[in-house]
Amino acid sequence: MTQLSLFATSQPALPYTVSQLTGYIRRLLEEDAELQDVWVEGEVSNFRRYTSGHCYFTLKDAGAELSCVLWRSIANGLDYLPADGDAVLAHGRVGVYETRGVYQLYVDALRPAGVGDLYRQFERLKARLEAEGLFAPERKRPLPPFPRRIGVVTSPDGAALRDILHVLGRRYPLVEVLLAPTRVQGTEAPAEIRAALAALNARDDVDLIIVARGGGSLEELWAFNDEGVARAIAGSRIPVISGVGHETDFTIADFAADVRAPTPSAAAEMAVPDRMELQAALEKLRRRLV
Repeated sequence: MTQLSLFATSQPALPYTVSQLTGYIRRLLEEDAELQDVWVEGEVSNFRRYTSGHCYFTLKDAGAELSCVLWRSIANGLDYLPADGDAVLAHGRVGVYETRGVYQLYVDALRPAGVGDLYRQFERLKARLEAEGLFAPERKRPLPPFPRRIGVVTSPDGAALRDILHVLGRRYPLVEVLLAPTRVQGTEAPAEIRAALAALNARDDVDLIIVARGGGSLEELWAFNDEGVARAIAGSRIPVISGVGHETDFTIADFAADVRAPTPSAAAEMAVPDRMELQAALEKLRRRLV
């Protein structure tokens, strides 16, 4: 007869130490190729940058949270650092901080969510219009050397207009400026910019057009990536200088324009000669004649 023991126990396996188990989990994560090259979208919270230069924050959505680390060497090279509440796309690798037994994302790239889709739209439109020949060099018109009247398409309240007027007044005070006021961002801006270009082209006393606005994010500059705006610029019978954003900003309007300036001030510099240089040239010519 065999008697059943109610208290018999199996021999336990050799237990892990906490460090061993945590190290094993870390190795599993590090050996997963997908987790070593991953994009994560979420909302930033508890963003902190310490005196060391390292950044720590949490990515969250409605169902979970993920701790993130951004080392100083990476953070210093980024064009964008988030604030709490920002929706972002973070790229990096998943690892384990063994001391606390938590997994986290070690971030090596970071950008606002949505910019990727906008950038793809930008590239598709640019490629299509370029293939159509809209940006071809032979379409570009020369700028008039001594414009009498310049049409300016920009916001009447922005710094871009002030910068343009200051430069034109300093370099060539003889020139007249005709402002065609428009919004320069938002859903209504593209239609207003197109209408302003059409109104200036309907006149016979405008020698040159500057289309301008100050710097901003990709979303803020998006009106100048509108296909209709690009076609209106390319189809203008009056030469057009684009001066949109900062030096590193490029828009579809820049490619469609006859000349692209890196800033509104630079657009004004390109639009007119310098009166001091003209006076010096005249004086040199006078001396040669006498």
